[in-house]
Amino acid sequence: MDIGIPRERRNDEYRVGLTPAGVELLTAGGHTCYVERGAGLGAGFSDEDYQSAGGHIVYSGEEAFMRADLVIKVARPTIEEFDWMREGQTIMGFLHLASAQRDKIQALLSKNITAIAYEMIGDPDGTLPILKAMSLLAGRMLPQIAGTLLQADHGGKGILLGGVPGVPSAEVVILGAGTLGANAARTFMGIGASVYVLDHDLAHLQRLDEIFGGRVVTMVSHSFNIRKVASFADVLIGAVLVPGMRAPVLVTREMVASMRPRSLIMDLSVDEGGCVETSRPTLHSTPTYVEEGIIHYCVPNVTGVIGRTATHMLNNASWPFVREMARLGIDEALETNPAIAAGVATRHGKIVNQVLAETLGM
Repeated sequence: MDIGIPRERRNDEYRVGLTPAGVELLTAGGHTCYVERGAGLGAGFSDEDYQSAGGHIVYSGEEAFMRADLVIKVARPTIEEFDWMREGQTIMGFLHLASAQRDKIQALLSKNITAIAYEMIGDPDGTLPILKAMSLLAGRMLPQIAGTLLQADHGGKGILLGGVPGVPSAEVVILGAGTLGANAARTFMGIGASVYVLDHDLAHLQRLDEIFGGRVVTMVSHSFNIRKVASFADVLIGAVLVPGMRAPVLVTREMVASMRPRSLIMDLSVDEGGCVETSRPTLHSTPTYVEEGIIHYCVPNVTGVIGRTATHMLNNASWPFVREMARLGIDEALETNPAIAAGVATRHGKIVNQVLAETLGM
């Protein structure tokens, strides 16, 4: 199989779709990998690293796309990249099509692209292994970001997350008890913050209570509970996911306005539309804005700036599926591997994921 690894073109995105080690494994299996020049630099991989692994360096993103039967990316393609796709191609990456513009969906359909969304690849037990890896990483990143944004020199209220003797710690509220929320809770708690986790699934809350020995306050995410915790939260984190669907809005503008001035909202659901009414996507270069007197951090690719760690983490999780598709071919891999099939968003000119189709109204 011919496989393309283009350079990521979104702002502040330092990850790459495949490591040199992944290329070496594929080329050893008889496959050909076309790696765009400079694709791995943000993650610390040189062109020479890829060449030593058996990859072929190409000198434009268009060539990486046009030579490939399978394109392996990280983030959703840009408009330019949609133009480079060729008829009947397969593309893998974090696509988040539920919040994509309609013209991008139509581009996939008109070119009969098989689009496989990493965030929807799922095991029969409901586990989303690739998304879980990135969510774990994002959850563990959040305290270092929050701690900085709460500093007065960044516009924050000037508090220390863990507090000090005689001065209480910060109040951190997390909406969602999945992988991201659980890892955020673990890391915030580890530095001494007071942590509250809300979820609609009582089993998830019970699991967190057992893991953390009752040291995290758990609440069912009824609107009146969200309104209550928002009123005193120093940090409010959105970690809500409904696979294939736009994130539900759980925090209204009214709730945001009730928060204490210069508190911090971190909406990590923003890549699926956001779970806070006042959220809109931001960039790592300009990560925050203020609305209703509250600092908002809404960067969709939060792990994009730790390119080295994130790329290794991503490749560890995605490799079994990449290997299967290269070994069997697209058709047989989709037929025999239900986890990969669950990730298919578009194929043969149609939206094949029912939840996504309903969300888009297509």
